[in-house]
Amino acid sequence: MRNIVQQFSQIIHLPHYYHAFILPFSGSDAAYKQALAFSFSPNFYTLFHLQQNPELCPMNNSLDQLQAAIADQRNALLSHPVYTAINDLPALRLFTETHIYAVWDFMSLLKSLQLELTSVTLPWKPVGNADTRYLINEIVVGEESDVDESGNRISHFELYLQAMQQLEASTGAIEDFLSRLPDIKGMDEYILQSSLPEAVKSFLGFTFRIAATAPAHVKAAVFTFGREDLIPNMFLLILEKLYAEAPEKTSIFKYYIKRHIEVDGDHHSQLGLEMVSRLCGQDEQKWKEATEASHEALVRRYQLWDHIHNSISK
Repeated sequence: MRNIVQQFSQIIHLPHYYHAFILPFSGSDAAYKQALAFSFSPNFYTLFHLQQNPELCPMNNSLDQLQAAIADQRNALLSHPVYTAINDLPALRLFTETHIYAVWDFMSLLKSLQLELTSVTLPWKPVGNADTRYLINEIVVGEESDVDESGNRISHFELYLQAMQQLEASTGAIEDFLSRLPDIKGMDEYILQSSLPEAVKSFLGFTFRIAATAPAHVKAAVFTFGREDLIPNMFLLILEKLYAEAPEKTSIFKYYIKRHIEVDGDHHSQLGLEMVSRLCGQDEQKWKEATEASHEALVRRYQLWDHIHNSISK
């Protein structure tokens, strides 16, 4: 059994600490398989990092309290009627034509974290905590250069645009909006003067105020609780129905959602939790600010969903 585990670990690049966890279960195949499955789960990832980083353990209660404080708003968002309203291709097209702005500004929020937590200027010098740098850089790699269905490197935003084009949704508005972007200092005014719906302006305005002016722990909280860990099971059953009816129109969007669940809703959400814990530490004020900003981010998303739902229902 030890040789099997070591060989398997080399093939999929498992670190050495998996051996110590899996081998005690080698008495039966069933127990071994169960232990191996758990070793890939977010729970094991979290437990391992807490074991290796005991300084994070005191923050567990603060993290639990934050999640409890936003639970009602998060549950309301996940049960929003917009999900059941997207029951045909025209509705899905309308959804994507607004949701694309959330996909785009998510990337801007992510890059603002990378700018603050890592060194991206010349000459290079180490910035902040190496563990935090690793967390944010790993998320950026996954979001900015994932793979499409054919294995070609692509950002999640570009993948979403491809899905819209296959759906025959209009990409003209988002492309025009991005073609005239100012630098970050002019974003507030640019958003306000744009022809975007008010709900979209409000959503983008909040995101860019956070990205431009908020401290790192607030950005990380909005990213993790308001954006990153938010659509793990997004209308999958309805999407399966739409895919069955028109696979040639929906295959890329279905793949995008699959990748969102696999990457964003699982691995990246765990990285985000650890990043928030490290940045807030044991500072009660930081946890308070992180909680308030996370709640506000969920409220803004709910308002955006209201706008999309109203557009579909007309």
